[in-house]
Amino acid sequence: MSPRAGHPGPAARTLAFVESPVQLLNVLEWAHAGGVPAREGAGAELTLVVLAPTDPMTRGQLRRMADLARDEGYEVRWEEARGGTTAPFHTVGALAGALRRAHRIVMGDPFSRYVQLLLTITRAPELVVVDDGTATMEFVAQLARGERLVRWHRKGGPRGPRDLLFAPVSATARRRLTPSGGRRVEIFSAMPVTETPDGVTVTANEFAWTRARFGPPRVTRTADLVGTSLVETGVVDADRYVAAVQSLAKAHGATRYFAHRRESTPKLHRLATETGLEVVRPDLPLELIARRGPIGSTVLSFPSTVVHTLPLALKGTGVRVAVCDIDPTWLTAHASPRAQGFLSGVTVTARDTHRLTTVVPGT
Repeated sequence: MSPRAGHPGPAARTLAFVESPVQLLNVLEWAHAGGVPAREGAGAELTLVVLAPTDPMTRGQLRRMADLARDEGYEVRWEEARGGTTAPFHTVGALAGALRRAHRIVMGDPFSRYVQLLLTITRAPELVVVDDGTATMEFVAQLARGERLVRWHRKGGPRGPRDLLFAPVSATARRRLTPSGGRRVEIFSAMPVTETPDGVTVTANEFAWTRARFGPPRVTRTADLVGTSLVETGVVDADRYVAAVQSLAKAHGATRYFAHRRESTPKLHRLATETGLEVVRPDLPLELIARRGPIGSTVLSFPSTVVHTLPLALKGTGVRVAVCDIDPTWLTAHASPRAQGFLSGVTVTARDTHRLTTVVPGT
């Protein structure tokens, strides 16, 4: 490491801002696919800036991913970006100089208010958006249609005072993410992109780095079930969800439940008690956990990122990935009007792209 480990040198050409473990994984995939060299110190080509969240599970996974990035030779800067009321001001101030010098900005969540604020500072001629899960599909569609950037599970709801206050920053960020004569925009994604904005370059994420670094895994004869945070985001009713998990586990002989990092402890305790599944809290993104193994011969998932990424990460292993649709009756009264259509789109595109089978509870 350089004398000031974790701090970008003055000539760092590329700054990557990540707020989740999956975003950091996909920055590593992007760097691997593009042949971005790993150099430390003042000549660093890529510096990863972690805008640390407060959630303990996410922080733990991010620290593990940061270690992997350092093992690859990349510099990592850890910012306690949410550590108190003054933290955002200190973080933005500390990053302003590097933002102005950077030639390329890589980001994992263009919907993030933090990232949108940072985009108002930079004048980098190259911007890259790497996957933050299925939300990338919605981002690309909104950019193509010239719409304001709104997360899919919030779309259709009223705009609050904070939304209105932040609207000018969000509008500026959207303009920055629109290609122009002096600005190139790339989407690096494992998601199917059907509406490509004019001038945007789309590059496929094949998870080549993951397959090169891990596995192949030992495949067991049982099934594994992948959890989702749709209950926590207010989209799916908790009782309906638990019943669906119980039914799927019984029908397919699942023994383990891989929890999403945002799933609540009370819900996971209830799932373990009522379904008999072994609840596993992964310390790395599921793509890496599955690739390292052991992993079930069948992986069952609700509509989420993994129905697109696991078939790529597990390519050639013989593992079957199956997806369970979200029944409209499971949705809460507070779910966005866009929820059912978006979740169905995730399922349909995964089934068409990766030839996944569809399962329903009880079968």
